[in-house]
Amino acid sequence: MTVDLSAPFDLDSEPARHDLYLQRLANTRRHMVALGTPVMLVRDPFNIRYVTGATNMTIFNLMVPARYLLVFAEGPAILFDYLGGEHLSAGLPTIDEVRIAHGLSHVSSNGSTGSEVAAMAREIAALVRGHLGDPGTLAIDSFPFAAVDALRAAGFVVTDADPLMSRVRRVKLPIEVAYMREAMRRTMGAVRRMESALRPGMTENEVWSTFVGALVAGHGEMVSTRLLESGPNTYPYFQECGSRTIESGDLVCLDTDAIAFESCSVDFSRTFLAGDVAARPEQRELYRRAHEQLLHNSSLIGPGVAFEDVARRAWPVPEEHRSSRYYCIGHGLGMIGEYPNLPYFVEGTPYPLDDEFEPGMVFCVESYVGSGESGQGVKLENQLLVTETGVEVMSDYPFEDRLLAK
Repeated sequence: MTVDLSAPFDLDSEPARHDLYLQRLANTRRHMVALGTPVMLVRDPFNIRYVTGATNMTIFNLMVPARYLLVFAEGPAILFDYLGGEHLSAGLPTIDEVRIAHGLSHVSSNGSTGSEVAAMAREIAALVRGHLGDPGTLAIDSFPFAAVDALRAAGFVVTDADPLMSRVRRVKLPIEVAYMREAMRRTMGAVRRMESALRPGMTENEVWSTFVGALVAGHGEMVSTRLLESGPNTYPYFQECGSRTIESGDLVCLDTDAIAFESCSVDFSRTFLAGDVAARPEQRELYRRAHEQLLHNSSLIGPGVAFEDVARRAWPVPEEHRSSRYYCIGHGLGMIGEYPNLPYFVEGTPYPLDDEFEPGMVFCVESYVGSGESGQGVKLENQLLVTETGVEVMSDYPFEDRLLAK
C-alpha cells in the first residue's frame, strides 16, 4: 500500500510505517545502483533502521556489534539478529530473511572473536557468491577491525559505506518529512511540559527528566545528549546536566537532541529564565545577540545556496564571544546529526565544502553566545526544512519573552 500524502493518514498505523520503510529501502537501492555499489553490509543501528525499519535495543547495539544487515542493490535484504531477537522483524516487508548474527567483538562473541568473525565472513561471502559471483567490492560501515580483516581475508575489497548512506539520507522523502513534522510536534509538547514544570529549587536532572519522560510518553526513543544547563553551567557550553540546584533568575539552556517518533531526530534549542523575575540587562543582551545570530544565519539558507556562501555571509561573532562560539554554523539532520557540519569561513583558508543546499534537506542552525565576564550564555537553535522556494522553520517553539524584551 502507498500512503496518499495529500490526505490525512495515521502515522502510527502499520500500513503507513511499512510504506515509510519500503520507500527508504527503494531510495537506498537507487543510490546503490547510481554509485556502483552492488552490495552493502551495515551494522550501525541507524543505518539498519533507515534501510529496513528494523530496530532492536539501539543503545546496546551502538556499543556492542551484535547485529548487521546485508543488502543487495538487486537482490535480498538479509538481517542478522542475535539469538532470541529474530521475531522482532517478523512481518516487515523490507526484510527477505532473518539469520542469527555472529558476535563481532570480545563481548558479543563471548571471547571467541577470531572464530566468530571468520565464520561471519565466510557466510557473507557465500551469500554474495550466490547472488553476484566471486566476492568483489563490499561497502561496510563501522565494523570492528577484526571483522574487517576477516572480510578482506574472505576475498572482499572493503569500501566505506558512510559516503553512500550520507547521500541516501541527505534529501528527505516526502513521507519522511511527514514523520519528521510529527516527531517535532510531539517533541515540542515534551519541551512545553518541561518548561511548565521548571521551578527554582529543582535540580538540572529533575528538570531534564520531565522532558525525557514526556518525550518517551510520546513514543520518543532516546535523547542523544544531556544538554540542559543552568546559571554558571551555561558558560562555556556543552556542560551536561547534573545535580546543581536551579536558582531564581538563572538562565536555563536546553538542546533537545531527541531521537523521537519513528527514530526521527528533533534538534532545536531554547534558553529559559527560571523564576518569576525580570531578566537582567546582561542576560537580555546575550539573548538579543544569540537571537540575531540565529535569525540572520537562518535567512541565508535556501535551495541552490552554496555552503561557502552561507559561511562567508554568516553573522559576525563579536570578538568577546568568539573563543566560546558554537563549533559550526549548523548541521544536517535526519535520524541523527548528519551531513553537513557547516564550518565557519576562515579568511585565507580554502573552504572545505564545495556543495550546496537542496530541497528536502533538513538543516539545524546553531547559535551560542556566552560571556566569560558574566559567566553565562544563551543557546538557541532552529530546525529548518529546505523547500523549493526557501525554508520552513519546523521548530516554531516560542522564544523567551522576558529575555527578548527591551
